[in-house]
Amino acid sequence: MTTALLPIFGLILLGMWLSRQDFPGSSFWPQAERLTYYLLFPALLVSKLATAETGAVELERVWLLVIAFLVLGTAVMLVLQKWIGWQGSRFTSIYQGGIRFNTYVALATVSQLLGDAALAIAAVAIGAMIPLINLLCISVFAFFGSGQRPSIISVLTQIVRNPLIVACVIGILWNVFQLPWPDAVGLLMQLLGQTALPLGLLAVGAGIQLSALRGSSSAFIWACAVKLLLLPLIIVVLCLLTGTDGLMRDVLVILGMMPTASSAYILARQLGGDAPLMAAIISGQTLLAMLTIPLLLMLLL
Repeated sequence: MTTALLPIFGLILLGMWLSRQDFPGSSFWPQAERLTYYLLFPALLVSKLATAETGAVELERVWLLVIAFLVLGTAVMLVLQKWIGWQGSRFTSIYQGGIRFNTYVALATVSQLLGDAALAIAAVAIGAMIPLINLLCISVFAFFGSGQRPSIISVLTQIVRNPLIVACVIGILWNVFQLPWPDAVGLLMQLLGQTALPLGLLAVGAGIQLSALRGSSSAFIWACAVKLLLLPLIIVVLCLLTGTDGLMRDVLVILGMMPTASSAYILARQLGGDAPLMAAIISGQTLLAMLTIPLLLMLLL
């Protein structure tokens, strides 16, 4: 199983190396990530959900488990904040590092290890995780951030306009209503989706900032420990308690062990978080995940 992860990690490291070589240029990588986020990944999600056997996916159970582990993860970090006493803006970055996940790495890992059936479950779970994570993160910024507090309207607008959520809704509705899926449309979506995973992983690697890791503090260690180790264990316990096994358990555990998303840095800058710490957490978790993911896969699945 862990051998199948080598191409994923290889693409991340290749993207990191290409960025250091300034190839094909520093302006390329932000645009590549934008293309992947707004077009390629949505095409992949629509394609997989519209044609998947979603009758086998227990939507309510997936969503309840997603809500449960995100709420428990939030509770753990709030307890740590009270115990350790992190400053407000610092805690916002630690929280994002502990609760967000990298969609690109997650879908690539699920696809590589478990196949298309699991990818449909992952897409359904992601459709629940993204809005809830955004609501939780914005709430934490409202209570702990040092910048301007976002309004509820702006938060809801951001969620509704998220291209990954829009893609999940379109794909699920297309499937539920059994709308026709022309061969030409299917081929187009398939070609776009095939491009999403490699380009997305290269962009993840290009975004790693080794300089941000200098002088990393205990806050960085806590964020990595919660996200890469504790959250997957919480998910395993929840699955045991609810009798969830098979593909659904495997998908949720894999989603839980993913490093945090690069979009967390943008939010930290915009809403008064600790941006340097956030950059360190994103880069450090992405590199550490190359060790923790294979280890946890052997221990937990």
